[in-house]
Amino acid sequence: MDLLLSFVRSLPGAFGQGLAWGLMAIGVYLTYKILDVADLTVDGSLATGGAVCAVLISLGWNPWLALLMAVIAGMLAGLATGLLHTSCGIPAILAGILTQLALYSLNLRIMAIGDTAKTKATLALSVDRNPLLVSSRYVRALAVNNPLLLLAVIVAVVIALLYWFFGTELGCSIRATGANQSMSRAQGINTDKNKVLGLVVSNGLVALSGALLAQYSGSATIDMGRGAIVIGLAAVIIGEVLLGKVFRNFALKLLSAVIGAIIYYMVITLVLRMGLESTDLKLLTALVVAIFLTVPYWKEKYFTKAKKEVKTDA
Repeated sequence: MDLLLSFVRSLPGAFGQGLAWGLMAIGVYLTYKILDVADLTVDGSLATGGAVCAVLISLGWNPWLALLMAVIAGMLAGLATGLLHTSCGIPAILAGILTQLALYSLNLRIMAIGDTAKTKATLALSVDRNPLLVSSRYVRALAVNNPLLLLAVIVAVVIALLYWFFGTELGCSIRATGANQSMSRAQGINTDKNKVLGLVVSNGLVALSGALLAQYSGSATIDMGRGAIVIGLAAVIIGEVLLGKVFRNFALKLLSAVIGAIIYYMVITLVLRMGLESTDLKLLTALVVAIFLTVPYWKEKYFTKAKKEVKTDA
């Protein structure tokens, strides 16, 4: 009973984390599902978004403007990966790793801006001293400053904008590039440009997630993006496995990634309440992703095959 009550009390926090990480999951969805590109930049660009937003807010910037600058920084990270891939001929997965490595050093220097130190691994934000847009302190408050409200609005706006954008001629050409590059090139589509643009948009969303997470948790750290790609994939896969047959509209598919992130953090919260050490979260994440990747494969291989055999015998 105590476990259940503790889990229920922690649900608002899990929803808040899930909504913030859901934006990152949408970014992963764009590269993984739309572009069919394995982009590992996200581990670095999420931390970049958090670092840029945190340092600008600590310097007295308007939090909305700091959020915008974080998105731009993430888009530049995606641009770097895209150019390494398309202009330098480096495979996408390796280009992402190279950008991620470079961002580690850049993020250390970004968080040291305005400080006497040359590098900084952690930058704290306080809701008492800084005008934060979202804070986990008020996640259970029945008031306007509850972060769940603003996070839900931001997620809805992002999904609406992406739904509109990918319905335009340019957006459709990006989707065509991911679906069939050879056919797209035959139709006169600049696939390299579309790949770069897709990576730019994706990492801009990832940086937005990092900026909101830094405010929500009250700090930006150099390691806040470590394992982000796995969490993003977990959210995308969970949403697809559970809601793929129901959510067929593009906007709903984006929403399913967010719902997958919320479910993921609810599971994480429950497991932590059951006594699992926080150091085992990476192991748990790997297991969750492996399970949700395996279920569709086994379902298609064994159950579909069994149904066909039954129909044949009949």
